[in-house]
Amino acid sequence: MGEGIYLDTILVPLSLFITIVYHAFLCYTIKNKPSRTTYGIDKLRRTTWGLNVNQGDDKKAMLCVQTMRNTLMTTILTATITILVNMALAALNNNAFNASHLFSSGFFGSKSDTIFLLKYASASICLLISFLCSSMAIGFLIDANFLMNAYGDFLSGGYTQSVLEKGFTLAFVGNRVFCVAIPLMLWMLGPVLVFLASIALVCLLHEFDYVPKFPQGQKRCTNVK
Repeated sequence: MGEGIYLDTILVPLSLFITIVYHAFLCYTIKNKPSRTTYGIDKLRRTTWGLNVNQGDDKKAMLCVQTMRNTLMTTILTATITILVNMALAALNNNAFNASHLFSSGFFGSKSDTIFLLKYASASICLLISFLCSSMAIGFLIDANFLMNAYGDFLSGGYTQSVLEKGFTLAFVGNRVFCVAIPLMLWMLGPVLVFLASIALVCLLHEFDYVPKFPQGQKRCTNVK
């Protein structure tokens, strides 16, 4: 039991620390050097795209609808998955608590009532936050879709652009919180898996978040600074 408590109190906070530090550095990079991150480039490209979208043109309006559709579908899928996983997690936690006597090894961490509640609550809170952010993102994206077709002015630099960016930002946050919840769900199988999953998650997200360095003779496909 002492070994299990030691693993829970050391590896789980360390895993959360690694994940939080990574995302804090990502936010710093997006704010100060957006061209180094995929999200920063996408944000700058959305602004450029807004300058070229005249909402009074029917063809451009249809293009806006088609461009927004994929993001809306992805956000709706994320919100649906999070609430379903949260309900399944509640049932799994109940069964795991009843069968806790089968996991006698310290590898699986502490099996006290408080730890079991903490395992479920931490993952459940992350899933609910992800659901909330994804749901709000859907509302903003739908509102932006309407504004892009209702107004006759340009998208960039106005209220429509602000609503659009809020929708994409909330969708991004909802997706990331869902990713953070995955290692916490593995906590039921032991704190070692939480630590390994957090490291794997950070390495995987780094490949998606940061633009690879190009050779000196090769030009980037973006013109942002």
